[in-house]
Amino acid sequence: MKLGAFSISLAVKDLQISKQFYEHLGFALFAGEVEKNYVIMKNGDAIVGLFQGMFENNIITFNPGWDQNAGPVEGYDDIRDLQSEFKSKGIAFQSEIAEDTQGPANFVINDPDGNTLLFDQHI
Repeated sequence: MKLGAFSISLAVKDLQISKQFYEHLGFALFAGEVEKNYVIMKNGDAIVGLFQGMFENNIITFNPGWDQNAGPVEGYDDIRDLQSEFKSKGIAFQSEIAEDTQGPANFVINDPDGNTLLFDQHI
């Protein structure tokens, strides 16, 4: 299975303080806007999203169809195929995609420890 680009999305208390902290670690602004309460920071292939007031807990994110630079990749596994594969293995879903759709979509699952995993396809 090709899960796509990997990142972690952090629920932060103060976006400016968190942004500065990650800049001190060598991360640079990649996407997002402080005015919209989120930024995406990048250091090499490591991606950290900082989100203030958007969700309660941290989220592990996979973007099928994207590389680590948010560019499209050839031969990716469509998100509906991933959902079908996970269902066949008995994984429970917090949200699902209608199987008769195409294009951008997302679903959410939790790992055995309650960590949220977001699968978010943009193409």
